[in-house]
Amino acid sequence: MHARFAPKAHRFVYRIFLFALDLDELDALHRKLRLFSLNRRNLYSFREQDYLPTHEPVFNGRAGPLGPPSSEPARAAVAPYLSLKQRVVDYLGTRGIDLTGGRVLLVSLPRVFGYLFNPVSFYFCYDRSGAPVAALAEVTNTFKEMKPYLLGPETNSGGAFHLRVPKHFYVSPFSDVDVAFDFQLRTPGNRLSIQIDDYVGAARTLTSTLTGPRQPLNDARLAWFTLKYPLITLKVIGLIHWHALRLWWKNVPWFAKSSRATDQRDLYRPHGALRAQTTDHKTTDNRPARAQPFPDSSAKAQFQSVVP
Repeated sequence: MHARFAPKAHRFVYRIFLFALDLDELDALHRKLRLFSLNRRNLYSFREQDYLPTHEPVFNGRAGPLGPPSSEPARAAVAPYLSLKQRVVDYLGTRGIDLTGGRVLLVSLPRVFGYLFNPVSFYFCYDRSGAPVAALAEVTNTFKEMKPYLLGPETNSGGAFHLRVPKHFYVSPFSDVDVAFDFQLRTPGNRLSIQIDDYVGAARTLTSTLTGPRQPLNDARLAWFTLKYPLITLKVIGLIHWHALRLWWKNVPWFAKSSRATDQRDLYRPHGALRAQTTDHKTTDNRPARAQPFPDSSAKAQFQSVVP
């Protein structure tokens, strides 16, 4: 479910499915499933380089829990050769969270017929005793820029992680970059329960939820979901553009990506226009620009989900 409250109301609900993958079991799933492959082409394919690219430069990195620690550049040279699980362990380790001997559960979509778009992926991290110690929300916009948000042990209460933090990221042209994300991530059990709200000051302007029951991951289930949710990753990106167009029809004010380039921080894979703006030290105000609308990537958590 996705509901926007201001400046104009806009609400919708869709059904999708997501994978819930223990990163230690990827090789076993690759051998077990005919319709799923690891780092190879298939109907459903999981490529580790699609996630958490810690070997790449951090754009406009700042000091603090979201910015790169001093030790991260030294690890960049070896990160491409590390598994995704090891990159998560190292990312948390440089931020004072020991995940040695623990496990990571990734809730996300894989590539479908080779195409991938994940508005947001969630990493639930458990220590060696099985206790949840951290979560990562990896947000991707339609420019394919990526930013991880860390929810550390101090945000955990009874297996639910809660953090409110400024985005400093261009997620949607209909939300300014300093709007705050409010993450409420419950560790998955028999059901998935995730909520992400937007706040402008004390006012909640948008809410998005992902909910659904856990289902077994097997070839029969994947075949059924292929028929029930055909080309799901293409559907996600298509619906983002469709609802962006509807917001534009409603005359919802929007913000050009280049208008606040220096306020977009701690992200990976920056778009060329963003790099050019910061290189040229250009500054503009944040008044709504008149041009074609960009897609509303704030559809990141708009769907009800079924998690295999």
